[in-house]
Amino acid sequence: MTTTAALDFERCYRALESRDARFDGQFFVVVASTGIYCRPSCPARTPKRANVDFVPTAAAAQRRGFRACRRCLPDAVPGSPRWDHAADVAARAMRLIADGVVDRDGVGGLAATLGYSTRQLERILTAELGAGPLALARAQRATNARILLTRTDLPMSEVSYAAGFASVRQFNDTIRAVFAASPTELRGTPARRSGPPQSLALRLPFRKPLNREWLQLHLATHAIPGHGTATSRILSLPHGPALADIDLRDDFVALRLSHLDLRDLPAAVSRIRRLLDLDADIEAVESVLGASALGPLVRAAPGVRVPGSCDPFASIVATMVGQQISTAAARTHLGRLVAELGEPAPWTSDDGPDRLFPTPLALAEHGERVLRGPQRRIEAIVALARAVADGQMELHAGVDASELRVALLARPGIGAWTADYLAMTVAGDPDVLLDTDLVVAKAATALSIDTRALADVAPWRSYASMHLWRHSLLATAA
Repeated sequence: MTTTAALDFERCYRALESRDARFDGQFFVVVASTGIYCRPSCPARTPKRANVDFVPTAAAAQRRGFRACRRCLPDAVPGSPRWDHAADVAARAMRLIADGVVDRDGVGGLAATLGYSTRQLERILTAELGAGPLALARAQRATNARILLTRTDLPMSEVSYAAGFASVRQFNDTIRAVFAASPTELRGTPARRSGPPQSLALRLPFRKPLNREWLQLHLATHAIPGHGTATSRILSLPHGPALADIDLRDDFVALRLSHLDLRDLPAAVSRIRRLLDLDADIEAVESVLGASALGPLVRAAPGVRVPGSCDPFASIVATMVGQQISTAAARTHLGRLVAELGEPAPWTSDDGPDRLFPTPLALAEHGERVLRGPQRRIEAIVALARAVADGQMELHAGVDASELRVALLARPGIGAWTADYLAMTVAGDPDVLLDTDLVVAKAATALSIDTRALADVAPWRSYASMHLWRHSLLATAA
């Protein structure tokens, strides 16, 4: 066999021999003698070199006729950091596929969102990831179906459509091809749902280490009253809102999704993973940061992530509202905004946060009346909301970081710090150094770190920013 050019056979085989879980999701092992594909950490006996090959995605393995190992469940791994942090077309396409765009809008919709023809996109994805958009979306649907089969007692027909399949027959054929079992066999004894209808409990994997303290601080300080809490967020999804309850554990993130239209399962999971930066290759990041002037910070607090966004529009508005005021004051302003312009969620406050974030149109039409602060800032927020409402500015999971930054800087009332911060959190750019941020600058000064020297930690300067930010905030709190 011939391994994909982007993967080094010897390096991959060494990871397979050592059953190194750090590589789970970064590549998959296909075994010709058994016809299955596995994660590198699969506990089965290591196959002979002559019988194995390595592919970058589960879809690439399925495209070549291999079925998923039922022992190691290779689809249940963290996402690949190759597309989580890359800014190229394949990376952005994968984020949109994970968000369910192909299921909702087809390959044509995916290509149009990225600004490519379907033929160009097919070539790019096949070259980079070993499979085209339909195969990648099919693999995503198979994973969704497995979750629903094993985590709910939904009838098979409902599982089929909720997972994104066009027909029950397509669902049955795909499950047999991918898992070598019928849906009934894969389900076994269905797990009974606990809690209200449309409630689903999941375990989200991640690569260790994960600094829970930092993520918990971020979730608490960025929770908008009425719209989120230190442990929950309302998700605005394609088929309606859902409530996400987040519990950070040592080995996984426990996620409960309530009031969820199950067709939105992939989008909901994808957005929480981006919010918590769960697909980061944290060891690769810290091997670079640890060899720099930031080494003491990294060793003192391993696993610091770059929190992202589960709602780009809300994140941009919240960042603009928070310019030049305290976090507490910003939360007060945003809570008022949500209370006055946000639609009520289709559940009661007994369940948790119950107000949706205002839509771009609502903010464009009524923001002048509700927003407080300098008139220039109010006008800038309202103008941005109007641009989003009119389709002049696109915000989605696959937005290009550099394009977003340029678009933001072109708008009145948005400076370099705001554009950089949003490129980092909304578009997932891993290489943004917030050296103009007062908190970051204060930490760098206190530690005698010349931020210009941090150019050497590229492409992980966003993580450098988070370490400095964390150090300063926790030092102030102490």
